[in-house]
Amino acid sequence: MLKTVRKYSYMIGLGSKYIKIYKKTFYHPFISQKAAYEQLSCDRQAYSNAILKHLNIEVKLIGEIPSKNKIMYAINHRSLLDIIVMENIFSKHNKSVAWIAKQELFDTPYGAFFKYSGCISVDLEGGKGLLSFFKKIKHTLAKVNNLNIYIFPEGERHTGDGLLKFQSGAAKIARANRLEIVPVFIKDTLETVFKHAPYKKTRIVEVHVGEILGHKNLENNYRTFMNKAKEEDK
Repeated sequence: MLKTVRKYSYMIGLGSKYIKIYKKTFYHPFISQKAAYEQLSCDRQAYSNAILKHLNIEVKLIGEIPSKNKIMYAINHRSLLDIIVMENIFSKHNKSVAWIAKQELFDTPYGAFFKYSGCISVDLEGGKGLLSFFKKIKHTLAKVNNLNIYIFPEGERHTGDGLLKFQSGAAKIARANRLEIVPVFIKDTLETVFKHAPYKKTRIVEVHVGEILGHKNLENNYRTFMNKAKEEDK
């Protein structure tokens, strides 16, 4: 119990410090949108790297992150730690990224972290919210030519085996903005990994990155990639 309290206290305390850092960029009167996303990405990645160091978790990447930008990374989702692990990977490849998150996360007591750190909200319930979201994505990608997007196509965390049915948004966003899609499979059940952290001995987390997928049949193609990644580890 004490271990859990200390872990969350560290994350929340550090997060509060970073919200102040994010705000300086978010409200900067003269910074360009491109420079803002680059700075917010660096700061968000620094926060994530500090968390992983505190938890004594290292990420092992299997596959390659593309050198080019304007990529959508489609990732399975089981834990809050998924986001932190992905930010760690992007930090190692000097990537400017924006995470697409549900609007309800912005409405929580910790919503300021998501709002000011460069995440892009989407309201999945309302038609007007979706229209506004698609306009914002299109405008942002037109202004920021080195931005990458990462998204959890399942739309929510999945606690069981396999995947939930993909929502249609990921493929639509990629198609509308001519983004190539790269699948990412986080092998470990990070909810369990996070539960037992921090570790005395470094805990290695494996993340598989696949080849570029087409916009059609995204879910089926992702499942094929995921199953292949599982087989390679046997």
